[in-house]
Amino acid sequence: MLATHAPPSLISPLQLFRSHSLFSRAISPFSATRSLFVRTVASMAGVNSSPDHVVGTWYSVPELRLRNHRFVVPLDYSLEPRSSPKISVFAREVVAVGKEDQLLPYLLFLQGGPGFECPRPTEASGWIHKACEEFRLILMDQRGTGLSTPLTASSMSQFKSAEDLVDYLKHFRADNIVNDAEFMRVRLVPDAGPWTILGQSYGGFCAVTYLSFAPQGLRQVLLTGGTPPIGNGCTADTVYRVCSEQIILQNEKYYKRYPQDIEIVREVVNYLAASEGGGVLLPSGGILTPRGLQTLGLSCLGTSAGFERLHYMFEGVWDPVLVPGAPKQISYYFLNAFERSIAFDTNPLYALLHESIYCQGASSSWSAHRIRSEDEGKFDAIKAAEEGRPVLFMGEMIFPWMFDEIHALTKLKDAAHILAEKQDWPPLYDTNMLNNNKVPVAAAVYYDDLFVNFKIAKETASQIAGIRLWITNEYMHSGLRDGGGKVFEHLMGMLNGKKPLF
Repeated sequence: MLATHAPPSLISPLQLFRSHSLFSRAISPFSATRSLFVRTVASMAGVNSSPDHVVGTWYSVPELRLRNHRFVVPLDYSLEPRSSPKISVFAREVVAVGKEDQLLPYLLFLQGGPGFECPRPTEASGWIHKACEEFRLILMDQRGTGLSTPLTASSMSQFKSAEDLVDYLKHFRADNIVNDAEFMRVRLVPDAGPWTILGQSYGGFCAVTYLSFAPQGLRQVLLTGGTPPIGNGCTADTVYRVCSEQIILQNEKYYKRYPQDIEIVREVVNYLAASEGGGVLLPSGGILTPRGLQTLGLSCLGTSAGFERLHYMFEGVWDPVLVPGAPKQISYYFLNAFERSIAFDTNPLYALLHESIYCQGASSSWSAHRIRSEDEGKFDAIKAAEEGRPVLFMGEMIFPWMFDEIHALTKLKDAAHILAEKQDWPPLYDTNMLNNNKVPVAAAVYYDDLFVNFKIAKETASQIAGIRLWITNEYMHSGLRDGGGKVFEHLMGMLNGKKPLF
């Protein structure tokens, strides 16, 4: 695990930037962050631009005021500042109308993923509306996403080799997301004080990394469906094995709600299997195969209204026969809806880095692919259709064949294989620090969560001193979004005394 260090005594920013010893490779990226980026911000409303921080002007959406921040940060925090390439990290500051100049505590939101940008507010609604009643909200696009030096299929094509791309991508995990957050905090919060963070899904994983290596920057921590496995090595095998039971259960629930879809899905699988090349062309140029069809479970089995979206997709799966004798074919509507559902064309970083989020000093070796092969009989779509069984959709899993069948991922195939075998991933968690945690933490743990297993979440919670759990089956993994402001309000109540201990 990374060594932990006490916060340094305050020295001037000029001294910090001149001190080469602070950037020694022998010092962890997190300790370098702690030492380097401490400075005083004059006032909450009066944040000024600087060479490494550009502040935009205020603008409006209904009932909210927003302004943009762009930070120039090191790609690699282990290097001296002048030695590291730089990237841009974008954050959006959000307050309720009329509160632009008020002294409000800061709340940093860490988005789920990996590889997805923060929400773009269009009005004061949901948890954002509730948060802005009390906080100055910071929506950070994690490095590589949104407006933070986005890593897209086209931008990553600039690298001359898969090895060069992997050498770049290794800096885009939770450890450096936390480094970026600390870089931002000391430039935004008055006197570089601590802030509250809210981590949804993978954002919760990042929040636990934050607790491990930079707790001095934290006032409170809220986790929603984001309590990660923290074991050494690669925990992906464990995650996929324990999640298999919940995946099967969600499939059973889906088919119980829409029993007519059992035969429709089997018919689609048989059609795809009998097609030339084992599938049909997608609008983007990829191919939809029976195993590709099963990936719809990723976006539809584990979120509110996901069952309905999946059902309505299959309602329109076939084109009508307008001319007698015309062959049966899958509709463009369905093929387009399938591609929009998986979203790898816009967020390929998710596919590339997904299994690495579970790795500390060990490779994933295509964990999902290996674990699925252990139970191939249940999840073999073609075999299920032939035997008259319901075809099971998959959960949150990335497979090597996706880099052959999904057009946006094909040129990233070599890099994906290198990443899958990479072993020297640095630590993401410090169990000793978590055992001795002093930061107030409240976590929503969803009993039926398809993506962050309930049992694993409880095991990890037992390692975080002082954490309070709210265990509920009222919401799925997307409870923060689906519950309006209720989930956020409940967790805050657990920390501010409105929800007393029993």
